Amino acid sequence: MTPSKSRFLHQVWELTRFVLSVLLIVIPIRVFIAKPFIVSGASMYPTFKDSEYLIIDELSYYLRPPERGEVAIFKFPKDESKYFIKRIIGLPGETITVKNNQVTIKTATGQTEKLAEPYLKEAFKSADTELTLGPKEYFVMGDNRDVSYDSRAWGALPQNLIAGRAFIRLFPPNHISLLPGAFKVKP
Repeated sequence: MTPSKSRFLHQVWELTRFVLSVLLIVIPIRVFIAKPFIVSGASMYPTFKDSEYLIIDELSYYLRPPERGEVAIFKFPKDESKYFIKRIIGLPGETITVKNNQVTIKTATGQTEKLAEPYLKEAFKSADTELTLGPKEYFVMGDNRDVSYDSRAWGALPQNLIAGRAFIRLFPPNHISLLPGAFKVKP
């Protein structure tokens, strides 16, 4: 074998190894662990602005249930071809009441408390709503309550439609952050 042919075969082998490595590492991560998502609309403003680029953590909710205060990306229950981004407000078994522009939660143990929401920047106006959640249902709302189309309008979000949580904000570069918008909140 000539040196040039040997060099060519070595380069082909190196390229093949690189492509196989990418296929074995990147594709499973993209398909099973993380997925890109672009924010569309103003329902989560000011936490998220239109056209921000996020990476969704798809693995966490296989290991544990969603928690109150987390920002979830999910298939819209009325049209599963669309994805929405909202904040988890109510957990399975709870009764959520929105009255006089205040969210009140009655937990599964019967304790009733007003929800403290430090992520809200201004008061909101909302029609009165009350919803009791089933075993695998969540109540979600946008942070920009006046323009958000959420559980107040279309009801409970089934757990099986939740794709994941906002894990990384990558764009715009001056707002790069890990677990953007996440708050631990308690009623």
